[in-house]
Amino acid sequence: MRIGNRNIGIKYPPLIICELGINHGGSLAIAKKMVDLASTNGADVIKNQCHILDKEMILSAKKVKPTNINLSIYEVIKRNHMSFKNEIKLKRYVEKKGLIYLSTPFSIEAAKKLNSIGVKAFKIGSGECNNIPLLEEIVKFKKPIILSTGMNDLKSISESVKVLEKSKVKYALLHCKSEYPVKIEGLKLDFIKKLKKKFPKSEVGYSDHAIGIIPCISAMAKGASIIEKHFTDTKKRKGPDIICSMDPQELLFLKKAAETIHYSNGSDKKISLIEKKTARFAFSSVVSVKDIKKGEMLSLKNIWVKRPGTGDYLAKDLVLLIGKKAKKKIKKGQFIKEKDA
Repeated sequence: MRIGNRNIGIKYPPLIICELGINHGGSLAIAKKMVDLASTNGADVIKNQCHILDKEMILSAKKVKPTNINLSIYEVIKRNHMSFKNEIKLKRYVEKKGLIYLSTPFSIEAAKKLNSIGVKAFKIGSGECNNIPLLEEIVKFKKPIILSTGMNDLKSISESVKVLEKSKVKYALLHCKSEYPVKIEGLKLDFIKKLKKKFPKSEVGYSDHAIGIIPCISAMAKGASIIEKHFTDTKKRKGPDIICSMDPQELLFLKKAAETIHYSNGSDKKISLIEKKTARFAFSSVVSVKDIKKGEMLSLKNIWVKRPGTGDYLAKDLVLLIGKKAKKKIKKGQFIKEKDA
């Protein structure tokens, strides 16, 4: 899978997506500050949310409250969403820094606007994972899709994957728990492996809503090739997503962890030149543990294994020498040489 100039998959370091979401409170200035900090601390992608209130909600949404704030979802988005005019400016700002800009549409109108400004891919949130009508429209843009799977099981995810695969777009599935924050025991990160097995055509990643970044590191170790997490310049800000957001220091550590995990992977184990040099002192050789007379039989009473590993016989060869007769006198503390027995 490729988004812009970035390849995504197990052959490459995990893609790190910094989700601004509504942490900027709708302010372009604050969003740019967050972008600056994300850019200098390892972000690959900056993600925003594209909200058009009357296209994604009806007024009944004013009666529905999220679990993590005492306001209706309608009021939360109304207070914190960014205007599309400023979103265009934010996209330009992000791309000037060499980062990829993504934004999540919550309506077909938002998706059309994002497509019109040339987003490289679409990030679909968990709430739209089973929104088949919306997915069927978005795949028509023929751009890669990253789909979060919170609040969905394998059955409903499979229905969405059918739409993606029928359209032949490249796609990734992100394991996700849509709780803010999610308890550690509820993360179920081994589901990443189930997604990889069930959907072999998909890249698989993880969208995190836990506190801290350890779960993200664990997810990468389990094979996640994409990590998405909310980002903020400071956790002193107010907002429903701040508690499960990472700050610049955590992002920097996450980036280092991503590179370490990636470059430390691999299963083709060969003995390196440095290891061969190390073996010279780390391995053991067969040596005499007492003076041995000519003609004396070699046994565990007069030979054993000790460092270094530079003798004619290594420790594994000890058994081959037992029962042989010494061809010459051997002093205590000497390597047993090929000409000795």
